[in-house]
Amino acid sequence: MLFDTHTHLDSVEFADDRKEVIERAYAQGVTRMINVGFNRETIPTTMELVESYEFIYAAIGWHPVDAIHMQPGDLEWIESLCKHEKVVAIGEIGLDYHWDTSPKEVQHKVLREQIGLARSIHMPIVIHNRDAHEDIVKILREENAHEVGGVMHSFSGSWETAKMCLDMGFHLSFGGPITFKNAKQPKEVLQKVPMDRLLLETDSPFLTPHPYRGKRNESGYVTLVAEAAAALKGVSLEEISTITTKNALERFGIR
Repeated sequence: MLFDTHTHLDSVEFADDRKEVIERAYAQGVTRMINVGFNRETIPTTMELVESYEFIYAAIGWHPVDAIHMQPGDLEWIESLCKHEKVVAIGEIGLDYHWDTSPKEVQHKVLREQIGLARSIHMPIVIHNRDAHEDIVKILREENAHEVGGVMHSFSGSWETAKMCLDMGFHLSFGGPITFKNAKQPKEVLQKVPMDRLLLETDSPFLTPHPYRGKRNESGYVTLVAEAAAALKGVSLEEISTITTKNALERFGIR
């Protein structure tokens, strides 16, 4: 039993075989998935997925790359959808300094507003962080994100950054990069993360694990991530699967 805590099954990359991809993942033991809606287009399609599949849940929020497009009323829209019983987190939200699409000050404002929303409705957050480690930690601290905690999605920072996030009550989630031969840092960090704060994900259709790197990722490939995590932790695949699934159920309040 595995839990893919971060996937984008509504992506156009699955337009021709979405049903088959989802059924294939479930048949491989991936019995729960969280689909992430992150802008005006993908939030509605994410909600359609959770209505269609009992084992798919939703995280919804405004991605930093799209922060420039957030309009008055969108925060209230997200809040209203968070009342749905299968919406389990606000995300993915955060900072992205790699793609130069939204000014930093806009990203900061949108992130702070969404942390505030999460605190007001007592919902965990899913953090996207690309090349913005220092500012992410700073904003999470200033906005008292520890009150709700959440997940550092596809964690790519140092152990020093990891410790600061753990101290604020966050779980760290790892995906395909821990299977990459040259990905030294995420492997080293994963080895140090306490087992009860570890989550697994695919971020499909992106970040495809070895040996399928360069091809489309699928939620079913979280089994490859689990195998790599088990080897790094020195435990069995069964143990890593059981523990990370338990962690996800507790973190997202799923019964």
